[in-house]
Amino acid sequence: MTQAAQIIVDVPTMQTNRPYTYMIPTDLVDAVVPGVRVSVPFGKGDREVGGMVVGLINIDQDLEHDAVYQGDLKPITRLLDLVPVLNEELLALSDWLAQQTFAFRISTIQTMLPTALKTASHKWLVADQAIDNDELARLFDAQGRLDFTATTLSESQVKALARLQRLGVVHATYQVNNRAQVKTNTWVTSQLNEAQVTEKLASLRANATKQRRVLLALSRQVAPQPLAELLTDARLTRADFTAAAQRGWVKMTEKEVYRDPFAQSEVEQTTSMMLQPDQQQAVTAISQAITANQATTFLLEGVTGSGKTEVYLQSIAKALAQQQTALMLVPEIALTPQMVKRVRGRFGAQVAVLHSGLSAGEKYDEWRRIERHEATVVVGARSAAFAPLDDLGLIIMDEEHETSYKQSDNPRYQARDVLLWRAKWHNAPVILGSATPSLESRARAERGVYRHLMLPKRINQRPLPPVQIIDMREQLKTRQESNFSAALLTALKQRLERGEQSVLMLNRRGFSSFMMCRDCGFVLKCPNCDNTLVLHMDSHTMRCHYCGHEEAIPRRCPNCHSKRISYYGTGTEKVAAELKQLLPTARVIRMDVDTTRRKGMHEKMLAAFGRREADILLGTQMIAKGLDYPDVTLVGVLNADTALGLPDFRASERTFQLLTQVSGRAGRADKAGEVMIQTFNPDHYAIQLAQQQDYERFFRVEMNLRHLGNYPPYFYTALISASDQDENTAAKKMFELADWLKQRLSSSTIILGPTPRPIARIKNRYYYQIFLKYKQEPQLHDALMQILEESQHLRGLQISIDMEPQNFV
Repeated sequence: MTQAAQIIVDVPTMQTNRPYTYMIPTDLVDAVVPGVRVSVPFGKGDREVGGMVVGLINIDQDLEHDAVYQGDLKPITRLLDLVPVLNEELLALSDWLAQQTFAFRISTIQTMLPTALKTASHKWLVADQAIDNDELARLFDAQGRLDFTATTLSESQVKALARLQRLGVVHATYQVNNRAQVKTNTWVTSQLNEAQVTEKLASLRANATKQRRVLLALSRQVAPQPLAELLTDARLTRADFTAAAQRGWVKMTEKEVYRDPFAQSEVEQTTSMMLQPDQQQAVTAISQAITANQATTFLLEGVTGSGKTEVYLQSIAKALAQQQTALMLVPEIALTPQMVKRVRGRFGAQVAVLHSGLSAGEKYDEWRRIERHEATVVVGARSAAFAPLDDLGLIIMDEEHETSYKQSDNPRYQARDVLLWRAKWHNAPVILGSATPSLESRARAERGVYRHLMLPKRINQRPLPPVQIIDMREQLKTRQESNFSAALLTALKQRLERGEQSVLMLNRRGFSSFMMCRDCGFVLKCPNCDNTLVLHMDSHTMRCHYCGHEEAIPRRCPNCHSKRISYYGTGTEKVAAELKQLLPTARVIRMDVDTTRRKGMHEKMLAAFGRREADILLGTQMIAKGLDYPDVTLVGVLNADTALGLPDFRASERTFQLLTQVSGRAGRADKAGEVMIQTFNPDHYAIQLAQQQDYERFFRVEMNLRHLGNYPPYFYTALISASDQDENTAAKKMFELADWLKQRLSSSTIILGPTPRPIARIKNRYYYQIFLKYKQEPQLHDALMQILEESQHLRGLQISIDMEPQNFV
């Protein structure tokens, strides 16, 4: 019985979005199984590409019914894995995810793998005869090969090489690179006993100093040692031990080691805490679901400081006690260090971490620890939803309302949906935790789809901190241009005098929002996007936060050449500079995207603040959640209106959530806390209810507005976007699609648009969009698939589909 492999090739197009059948070479018959990566020839030119085996078929019985198969089967070129890198569950998940997100199957597979396991195809040009063009000939190495992928070539060189290929002077060949590199350490084992070492020392020449040092090191060795430890003597090198190995004195072997993301951090072990009655009730309910293997979804709604994390930890302990594993997601990299510290403090080396702040090698090693069952608890950000855990007993999603759980690029998945799918596969309960649940989750709890658990009180029995709203319109009347009201500045000074800490949040990075000429009104914009450039003093540049374009700070207006240039708005960088003037003795840590770019900076900054090396933590919304410091008694929100003006039906919800979350950073221990919110919209219901921290009232008000506007959770939504370098092309296509959808979909589906995106041009591409709202639309999936199919044949025009979009800007 001859078998063939069904392979999803690493060519992300609609035309290749299906398994291809390949012959399994005889010597690989037992090794090729679903979930392993392979290298295969693809297309008319037999270009070598990577692929994932998703199934096996019997050629004699199954192939005659295979519509994909035509002609002779090509054989698999090379096996890239000895064991599967995706198990049966994750292969099935990749198929489901592709259908749900309208993404290519290979894209969902690649999303599940660490970077080191994503194959890359390398193109080489090989000279078959002498090249008469000296310039081109110098591009080829001594073996007559040119690394076409890695070499930077001019347009004229590319055209000339293409001509040589057509003439048969050179031909192209492809090679799939396997980037999975295991880290190893060299270990040294002595091959001499004590008497032999003594004998060798006695026979050495007087000037053989390095050999003598090696033998003396071996005389002290009682067991194999890492070479690095033997090289602590600066007078010895690796070459000395290599020479010793050639003489038969030592044996040098390579041993695999993990790159440890926790190497620089010490964690104090903790034990379970005494639970409050509400916490105990939650843990009991969750534990019963774990024991019964029930895929129950719990919405754990608890005020800030109510002890949700302890509920998580004791629930994880219950799953581990049943020899099962646990997965926990947090929304921000900034939250990961503190949460990992708490989870590791309870479960030690069983914990693995997965997030974008790790190096590619660290991710690969953590992924392998999980896959090898050496780690049974995984903590991470969005991508950790695909951790290769077996026998999941519990899944946790902290701060479940956060929009960062939605992937903005293909595949545009919502991590919550992935977790709920995995929970059903494993019959495992899910905890969705938040002080301010998303309206969708809270509505599901109200209808009984989720089981609602409440933690209405702080565990230290202290009240929530009082919140003061400061009307910044009054500040403007004093004609004082400052980011700080008099009340907030006074409160900051009081904390400095008392030796307490403060947290200040401003949801905008950079020094200034935009540059404007006071003579002609010219505003400096990005040449690639419909967006103003932001002043960054640390790099002395004007920078676009959408495409990354940078240019020098202008000294004259580019339009009228006036020197009367002003900078308006504010950012964290500007606030930090103002703090230095107003409070010169204050030690400030500024935490935003710009200051945390370097690896490990999140953890270093938060650790420094925790050691009281700073008085004020200033940052964007990354500091609003999860941080727990006993000496923080003041939280200040410099501008609560940042999100309210956005063209997004969730603007009020996000404002309320953000203000409630950041308010919860104050007064979490024995010292009383205080919150000050500066705003130009003090009467807005989201700000008023955030002051009262009244989530239930906000839920009722917002649900009524959503019902009136036909928005989620009463309707499902979909966003279709088209972009092109020519605005007319994008607009025309979207108007055609809108007309086509009106004919195809039922009258109950609401079609809004097409309209330009709020920021209509990004990276020199113009964006138009159609927004769909529907309850039941059986024709929608087929209609969207047809749109994607046809978009593959449109040159330059790109169409994307986002189900349940979280952002509209």
